[in-house]
Amino acid sequence: MDKHIVITCVGPDQVGLVDQVTETILEKKGNVQESRMARLGGEFAMLLMVTVPETHLKDLEKKLEKLQDDGYHVYTRETGRDIPSRFQGWVPFDLDVTGADHEGILHSITHSLAEKNINVELLDTAVTSAPMSGTPLFTLNAVILVPPGLSREEWNRPLEQAGSDANVNITVTPYTG
Repeated sequence: MDKHIVITCVGPDQVGLVDQVTETILEKKGNVQESRMARLGGEFAMLLMVTVPETHLKDLEKKLEKLQDDGYHVYTRETGRDIPSRFQGWVPFDLDVTGADHEGILHSITHSLAEKNINVELLDTAVTSAPMSGTPLFTLNAVILVPPGLSREEWNRPLEQAGSDANVNITVTPYTG
């Protein structure tokens, strides 16, 4: 029987790390189902959901732990493939936020969502330089799930207010996948 595990690996960015980790997973008959990976500063962070035969699970975990010798922090956790009934009937939306970067934008937006019991499914942020002025610009792209029965006005108005308070532009559109 296959087990589903989430693997988190964070450490110094280096060429070949993804190759090394995925080769280890493959050696233990595992398969990467989903992943998110990014270089953040000088560190590289990997988040993977893997299926692996139960008979190979402990061997995979032990082999991944050896990455700690090279300065990586590795964590594994068993999970289920999905819990579709938990968010059944919830409505997905794309959320985009842009504006001049300053402290607290991410917290302000996510706090507004949490107050309305809105789940964040996926979230990416970045700070880049504006083309002409070089001003730091903040961007946030997210997929959110809104509980059934919560009208758009009930949650969108407080979200817009949070955006206004943070001096950022917010765009919410139906999720298109």
